[in-house]
Amino acid sequence: MSLTIRENEARIRWNFRQSRAMGQVSERFWAKLPDGSRDALVDGLSQSELQSVLLDVTRERAAKVTPARLLQRWQQDRFVRPSSIDPRELVKTQQLLWERLPETFDGVQLSPVTPLGTCSAIATINQNQVVSTIRGTEVASDPTNELAIEAAVRRRAGQDRVHLAACQRVIRAQPFDGPGMFAHFELFTLVSSARDTGSCRTELLIEHLRFWQDVLGDKAVLSFTAFKESALRDRIEDTVRPALEVAFTEDTERTKSENYYAGTALDIGRGSEGLGDGGFTTWTADLLGDAKERCLTSCISTERLTTIGV
Repeated sequence: MSLTIRENEARIRWNFRQSRAMGQVSERFWAKLPDGSRDALVDGLSQSELQSVLLDVTRERAAKVTPARLLQRWQQDRFVRPSSIDPRELVKTQQLLWERLPETFDGVQLSPVTPLGTCSAIATINQNQVVSTIRGTEVASDPTNELAIEAAVRRRAGQDRVHLAACQRVIRAQPFDGPGMFAHFELFTLVSSARDTGSCRTELLIEHLRFWQDVLGDKAVLSFTAFKESALRDRIEDTVRPALEVAFTEDTERTKSENYYAGTALDIGRGSEGLGDGGFTTWTADLLGDAKERCLTSCISTERLTTIGV
């Protein structure tokens, strides 16, 4: 899921400050160690050896944590503070989304962690934006990336067309300013993948848009941006729009996520409230080494939807 303009600007500023600060700390740290220490840790140790070393350090640091310090961290650390959303209301939103999901989509209960590099390897996201662990994993920050990997696994196993859905709480390391903005939040996500035989992208697009239309009703606000000219743009006019019961408008001003999505991006909202986005990516094509693979993602924030009312 890409970010709103405000969130994207905050991310860029944070990345710059974070990279500079981390670079300065790293330089001071490595300067204290013998030459070759960095290469030894990065390339000289196996994953299990590095994990053992880091676990040993973490265990000793954890042993020094006092109850008073733990309480302080709970109150001050944005990564661990509870969300303000009423979970009883959130469950109602989740239930509605799952009930409206077409049978062609398989539900996937994702793990809260995913292999290290999941976002940076296929979505080119800066690793500083995710919470990495010392066990060669990272805390889930975008279920679309994880579902794309699962879709590639199923495609490689011979499944002709893959439609997956997941509802997952994620955590992102960059700060989000403003009331109601937390480091962790929940996303309901769709990912579809198939080999293009001519009309694949149009069919995938209609399936996703119909679902969001069904969930959001006549107040659904669906739009697209074509970052590159393609045949899909023509098919939107003569095939996609007639298949929908709400307007599917074109946003020619959007520039955010131009390098994140491959050609066409989506925006999903209800009334005046933006809820999420999506678009075509090259993720399953990259994972399978097949340029004809098509992958469409779309998702919304369940908490935003709960706040404005389903």
